[in-house]
Amino acid sequence: MAQQQPATFGQVVGLVNKLQQICTQLGDTAGNSILVDKLSSIVVVGGQSSGKSSVLEAVVGRDFLPRGTGIVTRRPLVLNLVHTDDPKAQEYGEFMHRQGQKIYDFEKIRQEIEDETERHLSKGSKVVSPVPIYLTIYSPVVPNLTLVDMPGLTKLAIEGQPQSIVQDLEDMCKQYIKGDNAIILAVSPANADLATSDALRLAKEVDPLGERTIGVLTKIDIMDKGTDCREVLCGRSLRLRHGWVGVVNRGQADINKKMNMADARSRETEFFKSTESYRDLDNTGTTYLANKLSNHLVNEITRKLPEIQSYVDKTIIDYKSQLTALGHDISGNRGKMLHLILTLCQKVEKAFTRIVEGGEGGGERILEVFDVKLKEAIYKLPFDKILTLKNVRNTINEADGYQPHIIAPEAGYRRLIEDGLSLLREPC
Repeated sequence: MAQQQPATFGQVVGLVNKLQQICTQLGDTAGNSILVDKLSSIVVVGGQSSGKSSVLEAVVGRDFLPRGTGIVTRRPLVLNLVHTDDPKAQEYGEFMHRQGQKIYDFEKIRQEIEDETERHLSKGSKVVSPVPIYLTIYSPVVPNLTLVDMPGLTKLAIEGQPQSIVQDLEDMCKQYIKGDNAIILAVSPANADLATSDALRLAKEVDPLGERTIGVLTKIDIMDKGTDCREVLCGRSLRLRHGWVGVVNRGQADINKKMNMADARSRETEFFKSTESYRDLDNTGTTYLANKLSNHLVNEITRKLPEIQSYVDKTIIDYKSQLTALGHDISGNRGKMLHLILTLCQKVEKAFTRIVEGGEGGGERILEVFDVKLKEAIYKLPFDKILTLKNVRNTINEADGYQPHIIAPEAGYRRLIEDGLSLLREPC
């Protein structure tokens, strides 16, 4: 399936992926880091049940993504595909948070995605998080490619989900696709009106001219009889600069019957060849999509490499200058380290004292901040929205469920307190 590419192409994609991983380890994510926003990536967006997961699994040729109802993907998944030259090489996956541990069972990869999501989200009160999970899959049947799988968009919150979930998901997707280097893979079902497509609506907001968007139409095989999407695939009814690709993936019934990827690929090829509306089109099928994405990503990265290299070189020079100004390395001497810390603390104390005792702009300014500005900012915070009877009842039910409490529903109260404290963070 994978198009044969020079080894340097795979190295280029791998280099960018490595830079993304380093940024994540340093706490820099999309929208919050200059370097991350300079790195080209393909971000997959689509509504829930749009066929997004099936597209990704078809590209990989394996079942490995969590499935179910509601919001299944609750954190972005950065999927780095590495093509191995040996056609007999065994496929395996490796997570960044478990470096060095090769996982050959793709069912265990699925379970680890779910477990790592739960581990991360259990630390806070949110049901989704923008912090990505990094997974690298090594296989002889995949192209060199990096994809970011985003949680599916939704139009309304269902029972058990916070009312903010719709906006939270949109904000998260925008964070990843708003940068000029983000290539948007907008997945939409062909059996629904494209005018209502969540993926296209969001893509148009950040890319109004369609210069960074590639459209993917799924579920073509279950369109109403007598209808087709030829006009869209030909770019006549809805034009995108990088065009559209039509795919046919497994339905839920096929998945339940354990249809393998090879059979699904054969059925997809047969469908497009046997359907008059599509048999003369080149932009159909998962194989075409995988090669198109791989070539497009490499071209974008190659075009941006000089800019990335320039930024990295400049940043290294700046940090070296800062290190030089701080003095020589004393990390190996505990006594010198303690002396340096105490000296710096003393300098900070003296500098702060000078500011406080400096009259206007010093102590007066500090007094104004704490006694006037902070007080005004706190009074303006929307605590009333958190403490409405409806929100308190929903929050406690979501956190504690319907169960008797001897004194008070602790988990629910704790979540309400955390929500209130989160409001205080910005003015403080």
